[in-house]
Amino acid sequence: MQPIAFFVLKKVRKICDINSKTIYLWTWIYQIHKNNGIKTENYKPMYLLGYDIGSSSVKAALVDAESGTIVASDFFPKSELPIKAVRPGWAEQDPQTWWEALKEATRSVLSLSGVSPKDIAAIGISYQMHGLVVVDRSQEVLRPSIIWCDSRAVSYGEEAFRHLGPERALDCMLNSPGNFTASKLYWVREHEPSLYERVSAFMLPGDYIAMRLSGEVTTTASGLSEGILWDFRHHQPARMVLDYYGISEDLIPRLVPTFGFQGEVSSSSAAELGLRAGIPITYRAGDQPNNALSLGVLSPGEIASTAGTSGVVYGVSGRVDYDPQSRVNTFAHVNHRPEAPRLGILLCVNGAGSLNAWVKRNIGQNQFSYPEMNAKASEVGAGSEGVTVLPFGNGAERMLLNRDPGAVISGVNFNIHDWRHLLRASQEGVAFAFMYGIEIMEGMGMEIRTIKAGHTNMFLSDIFAGTLATVSGAEIRLYNTDGAAGAARGAGIGAGIYRTPEEAFATLEQCGTVSPARFDRGAVQDAYQRWKELLSKTLSQSED
Repeated sequence: MQPIAFFVLKKVRKICDINSKTIYLWTWIYQIHKNNGIKTENYKPMYLLGYDIGSSSVKAALVDAESGTIVASDFFPKSELPIKAVRPGWAEQDPQTWWEALKEATRSVLSLSGVSPKDIAAIGISYQMHGLVVVDRSQEVLRPSIIWCDSRAVSYGEEAFRHLGPERALDCMLNSPGNFTASKLYWVREHEPSLYERVSAFMLPGDYIAMRLSGEVTTTASGLSEGILWDFRHHQPARMVLDYYGISEDLIPRLVPTFGFQGEVSSSSAAELGLRAGIPITYRAGDQPNNALSLGVLSPGEIASTAGTSGVVYGVSGRVDYDPQSRVNTFAHVNHRPEAPRLGILLCVNGAGSLNAWVKRNIGQNQFSYPEMNAKASEVGAGSEGVTVLPFGNGAERMLLNRDPGAVISGVNFNIHDWRHLLRASQEGVAFAFMYGIEIMEGMGMEIRTIKAGHTNMFLSDIFAGTLATVSGAEIRLYNTDGAAGAARGAGIGAGIYRTPEEAFATLEQCGTVSPARFDRGAVQDAYQRWKELLSKTLSQSED
């Protein structure tokens, strides 16, 4: 005779397929099954569907809830999503293009995996941060989204910061209003008043995708914090910012938890996507907090890092605190609670992989692959025999107080150095820029123990990863994961399929470790000191 828990599971499956509100009953029975070690040939695994809405593409991943295996993943479009720049410094995207790419990605992972939509238990969403989407009462988008890299609202945010008072703004919001979502909405209010009058709600890109899936307009406290619209002292929307900008609190969507029931796939959206109606949406977060979640970074002192076109160091703090100079951004992490603060401190280095790509094109003349470049760089010792590179050639850097010193190559001796030294010094320069930001975090009371990263982009390079590990003194752990897979696991947490985040990431595959003793620590520290001296000198000269 089968155990009663599994018997009930079989009986309620049809109900679960029709009405997702019984997902929690299904989940409870699944846990009984798993915890009791019940095995049966009739058991069908549950799958979790994760989406990662980027400005270049939309990725989808299907994850087996029990094994943690990514059974299928894909992204669309294969060429980058178009970004419209009507004026210098502007960047807009049509949210409909995200939805079209999401539909293609969904169909692809279903086809690749052969998974039945009936076996998908929950959906999670990761998305590009700081964007603005505005809709009317009919949920029609009123204008293209002003996305994260659009700088049109900088002056408004800086003026708001001065008016509100830096200490007051940082104490409550932990950031300057800057060029974030609140300031972008104010720009619309000022420059497109007739359109603004029709706005029923403003959203972040992930909120828009959740609306298209469920038909409900919602947001999260974490999302509001990345728009500089969350008051950490009073645990509510930041009324001081709303009042200053003249924005009605009624435009803020209904709040839902980061983990938990946020809505369910509507019949119309299910038909478009090839999914079943009623799948619950149980997780939503910005791409950098989600990247940290994807790597299991949830505790104070842990750091998640990425090194693509730009580089990001994202550390978790257990204190409600801020950098007085506002050189880093601080947001609510995915597991933040007022009684147990978990804040994500985000540092962005604009010139990371972009420098590596520039070196590949202009010094290597595109004749060498990145692995071949890394091999050539490895022929030179740590410190690049005195060659130093500042990687700041991709716009103003927030951690340098929004100054743009440009890229600098220093210490070249024509009789000693060749292109291999430039290759190594460039990667060391990016690692040192990361370390410079880590020192800001340490100044905020963070104790850096480990750095976790996906085994991709510059973390494929032993030079870069080894230099960062050596100069920081932190062990780097590399994993096979991505944002869409992390969003899928997040959905499992939100649906109660996993009892804890630790359980959700127990099967995360670690594919490598980089020791803090990877290179000669004395040589690396000496090179870092030269790097900091060069940066200080360059910044001083730029002010003269």
